Amino acid sequence: MATVIPIHMPEKRGSQSPLRLNRLLQLCSANLPVGGFSFSQGLEYAVEMGWINNPKSTKEWIEFNLSQSITCTDLALLNRLQKALVEDDFSSFHKWNQHALACRESNELYLADVAMGKALMRLLKDIKSIDSQKYVQLIREKEISFVSAFALSAYLFGLELSAMQSGFCWAFIDNQVAAATKLVPLGQTQGQNLLFELTEQVESAIEKANQVEDENIGASLPRLAMASAWHETQYTRLFRS
Repeated sequence: MATVIPIHMPEKRGSQSPLRLNRLLQLCSANLPVGGFSFSQGLEYAVEMGWINNPKSTKEWIEFNLSQSITCTDLALLNRLQKALVEDDFSSFHKWNQHALACRESNELYLADVAMGKALMRLLKDIKSIDSQKYVQLIREKEISFVSAFALSAYLFGLELSAMQSGFCWAFIDNQVAAATKLVPLGQTQGQNLLFELTEQVESAIEKANQVEDENIGASLPRLAMASAWHETQYTRLFRS
């Protein structure tokens, strides 16, 4: 039977220094050139179909995806990926990276994940203040999931697991709210209210993710998968497919 992996903190990485906070903000910034804000993750088609048409339905869509997909897949995988990096276990890192890619339920979700992952790895390789030579094997992965690239970046930035997972949640929520602001559409104040409400779910999501057993990592959200797949043939699109 698979075991539950507890939160694993790297040695001497627990201090929430101003520098580490800045590194977290940098990694989660909309200015990070990975193309995250080019994708709607199925949201654009959901709006087209009328599934999402106001702040309430927007919140429900994002909240459900966070609690049922991100929590049981990406956040749980961040735990394993960070542990693999701490232990210099590149084989395990590769295994969990492949698991992440296998969890993407549509071609669009898969391509978005790989495109963002590769972009972040290229950036990581070119940041002169980081010595990433030891991780060349990982950086050169032919297909790298964004969650894997995020884990490696956060680890090299000196971030502990809880900050890594919290930052990943923020990046997801911020991306979705930004897309909804354009698509639903929502006003700026409505968007800010959504950010406040949705981020209140992050702590419980992380706690749940760190209790997920290996055999239970993954989730199936048929409506999200269909929205993403159908988005490829949507007549007009603001976001990439």
